[in-house]
Amino acid sequence: MNERGLLDLIISLMPGLAAKEKIRILNLFKCEEDILILSKEHIEEMLKRKINKNWDINDIRDKADRIDTICKIRSIKWVSYINVSYPPLLREIYDPPTVIFYKGILPDPEKPLLGMAGTRKPSPEGSAQAYKLAFESGKAGISVISGLALGIDSMAHRGNLASGVPGYAVLGSGVDEIFPSINRHLARQIIDSKGALISEYPPGVRPSKWSFPARNRIISALSRSVLIVEAPLKSGALITADFAHEHGKDLWTSSSGVKQGIYDKRGTIKLAQDGAEIIYSGNDILKKWNMKVSDNNGNTDFSGAEVSDIVFSMANFLKIEI
Repeated sequence: MNERGLLDLIISLMPGLAAKEKIRILNLFKCEEDILILSKEHIEEMLKRKINKNWDINDIRDKADRIDTICKIRSIKWVSYINVSYPPLLREIYDPPTVIFYKGILPDPEKPLLGMAGTRKPSPEGSAQAYKLAFESGKAGISVISGLALGIDSMAHRGNLASGVPGYAVLGSGVDEIFPSINRHLARQIIDSKGALISEYPPGVRPSKWSFPARNRIISALSRSVLIVEAPLKSGALITADFAHEHGKDLWTSSSGVKQGIYDKRGTIKLAQDGAEIIYSGNDILKKWNMKVSDNNGNTDFSGAEVSDIVFSMANFLKIEI
């Protein structure tokens, strides 16, 4: 353990404090012992306000110790805001997590990520396009970050992993509490790809209604651009789109997301009407990122014959007969 000990984890667990206040306290102390001699009243005096939660610093320290022990047992790592390993893009948002927990290897800050999100109940065309766009991006060396939910998220993760790049998922629960449970195998594949499962919640925390919108801000923050494949008007994916606007990210939607039909795509249709650019293929993403990356055959055009390769890879990855 470094000289700070459990200091940063202790501060992250202090209830009633805003993200910026926790970060301010992080920067004021250098070791665990410095904060353990303080009471809640001392912290209130530092912040110049009352904290509307009751707590005892020693109880918080005990909780931090239990969490740290569980992390070690379950091969979960944690890193604080002031650590050099903390993702730099996450520091730039208004309310960054004081501490993030992860299994696997955090993304290389020098390699931009593509955020992908969408409805849990996509059209067949939307599912196929999510897989295809993620696969094509991966063939160009671009990793996708998404939320491990059913529907578009799952298809994006699968397509990207099938291309051979590391995958990344941000959870609305502890990284040991995979939700939905049907995606446990997919979560393992993400870790095995030398990617990571990432969360601001300690191990053992179950997902809740409010934790999913919160995790969406992390997906947006870690992305260079955010692609909403398909979404109805009332969709968590549109919360991700709002965060993309707030964070100054490129916001795109897919061509399948703007096609009328029996599936509810009013959310992505509205995004396009409000100015989100429409993505048709992986080439569109490469062009917008000013990338020129050849596939194994020296081609940069993912259209035409490449589609059959993608369909085959999708079927192989999902163990589907074609």
